[in-house]
Amino acid sequence: MTCCDFSLYPYTPSKAAPIILLAAFFFSTIHHIYLNIHYKSWKITGTLPWGGLLFIAGFALREVSTFDTHNLPLFIASTVLLLVAPPVYALTNYIVLGRTLYYVPYLSPIHPGRVISTFVGLDAVIGALTGNGGARVANADATPSDIKAGKALLRASILLQVISFFLFVVLESVFHRRCIRAGILAPKANAGTNKNAQKLRRILYLMYISSVIISSRHIFRVVDVWQGYTGYLEQHEWPLYVFDGAFMFANTVMLNIWHPMRYLPNDNKIYLGKDGVTERWGPGWVDKRPFLITFVDPFDLGGLFMRRDKEKFWDREEEHPVVGGQQIGGDRKEAVDTV
Repeated sequence: MTCCDFSLYPYTPSKAAPIILLAAFFFSTIHHIYLNIHYKSWKITGTLPWGGLLFIAGFALREVSTFDTHNLPLFIASTVLLLVAPPVYALTNYIVLGRTLYYVPYLSPIHPGRVISTFVGLDAVIGALTGNGGARVANADATPSDIKAGKALLRASILLQVISFFLFVVLESVFHRRCIRAGILAPKANAGTNKNAQKLRRILYLMYISSVIISSRHIFRVVDVWQGYTGYLEQHEWPLYVFDGAFMFANTVMLNIWHPMRYLPNDNKIYLGKDGVTERWGPGWVDKRPFLITFVDPFDLGGLFMRRDKEKFWDREEEHPVVGGQQIGGDRKEAVDTV
């Protein structure tokens, strides 16, 4: 077999599929850029266009790779980009849930800021494991023991992704249950006009659906890594385009249509009063502990043990002005009415 006959793919790769998905993610990403400008929400949902750009680059390189199937650097680059892009969408969920907990702070199981720092910290560990493992496996001079260690690191990173996202879903479920018990989401006499309860319910449902989509992709990657190169998933092309392509595109399009900032305030000092109707301007929930302590102990178990009092500004909500003098403001009110 000559070098020109050699292929890194165990199948004949599709030349059309990468182009289709590249175009699909391109238009979705352009729309996300527009939405971030419209809602001024780069700090919250800026990860959506970032993830889209990674997919665009990944599928672009894969398209080039289909015409140069023996080019190892090109093959590795496209594979790594498609491997790291979905966790960026998971990062969006972490940030959005954190902002949701800021919105209903008195029912949050954890300080909202710790959702981001804890799960982003875990993602950083996952990224380091993935990068180190991928470099070991791809190194042309690697020994069999190096390759074995690289595969072990990749398996550990994928498993950690699943564990991290499972903990995220548990956290969201606990918060959701607290909202129901507190009557924030329960039917009331004014339920027909309570737009704030409606938008809170929708943001939770969006996070659940997105979590299912991303978790399905994570499970696919776990099975893929464990089966290895000779496994069914590596020997066939369609799973890649279903789980890394179609599933992730469905997730980004869902957030194009029902953008999280249609239902959440841009400022984390705005919170929902305990009546489940009135939005108020509060001082914001500030965790005064050192950052390293907040990362190691996100639930403040140390404070619980030491019986340290926590600031509960929401217990003095009568001191806080109502947002805009009304229940819900313009753009987000329209979003609830039209969805």
